Amino acid sequence: MSELKAHRLNVRIASADDALFRRAASAARESLSEFLIESARERAERLLADRTRFVLSDEQWSAFSDALDRSGGTTSEIVELFRRPRPE
Repeated sequence: MSELKAHRLNVRIASADDALFRRAASAARESLSEFLIESARERAERLLADRTRFVLSDEQWSAFSDALDRSGGTTSEIVELFRRPRPE
């Protein structure tokens, strides 16, 4: 069952973009709304995908997991940083 469409989005576009979108929607045999929504959804998902998930091979996953399990250790620079008084 499709979600109830209760929100409206109004945009201003150049006439050349309007013609392009309408030709593309017609070629895809979709309404202009269907074409624009699906196109925007696909781009949004691609843009956000690398910020929410990543794919690793078995070898890469093993190296990543090992790196997470290792102690970070301490360096003299970090010790010195925490010894400094807090700036006011």
